[in-house]
Amino acid sequence: MSLIKKLLSFLLKLVLAAVVGTALLFVVYFFNLDMKLTAAMEPLLTWFYANKVKRDQHL
Repeated sequence: MSLIKKLLSFLLKLVLAAVVGTALLFVVYFFNLDMKLTAAMEPLLTWFYANKVKRDQHL
């Protein structure tokens, strides 16, 4: 019985983690949070890459 109880507990945790993960992904998709984060990071990335030393690289 102990093995079955442990297996059911593990499966319940696995299903719960899958449901929570799916809900979080839906929230990110629904509110377009990935692009909002990218837009918020754009000034920092622009500053970082604009100040890089230009190198002449040839293959």
